[in-house]
Amino acid sequence: MSSPEPSERPLTTVLVGPMAAGKTSLGRKVARMLEVPFTDTDKRIAAEHGPIPQIFDAHGERHFRRLEREAVAVAITEGGVVSLGGGAVADAATRALLAQHPVVFLTVSADAVRRRIGGSTRPLLAGEDDPVERWRTIFDERRAWYEEVADLTVDTSRRPMRMLAESIAAWRKEQP
Repeated sequence: MSSPEPSERPLTTVLVGPMAAGKTSLGRKVARMLEVPFTDTDKRIAAEHGPIPQIFDAHGERHFRRLEREAVAVAITEGGVVSLGGGAVADAATRALLAQHPVVFLTVSADAVRRRIGGSTRPLLAGEDDPVERWRTIFDERRAWYEEVADLTVDTSRRPMRMLAESIAAWRKEQP
């Protein structure tokens, strides 16, 4: 089976960013506006392999990143709006896959994150430390990777999601 011609390939937009930046909720809205499918790679991994915290506990982060890279490769081939887990960009092979697609880096302030992560079960935020400080450390470690792959950066801290989605959809329609 040959690859589709560029004009036949599905419209793809990839959303990256730290935990609690709004990738899933914003991604769904952008997908509806662009009339394309939406894929959350974390949800796909969980559906196929079980809850992400259990994958981390049983097999470790390295194994999870391999599953994640595979899920990203499939999702971007299928097209639509694709939301990646916060750490997907830590993998060099995943970053290489993203170089071929329009990528939006969703950034968010620590204050906004504090309001969003209450009661979170995210494995990388577990532990005795303040989860927002742990989030900040992880974000700082990954920021350069997000910036490396990004074609557009959008701060989700304060503007309404609908306005952000409209802005991203309009930007995507202008891309080749």
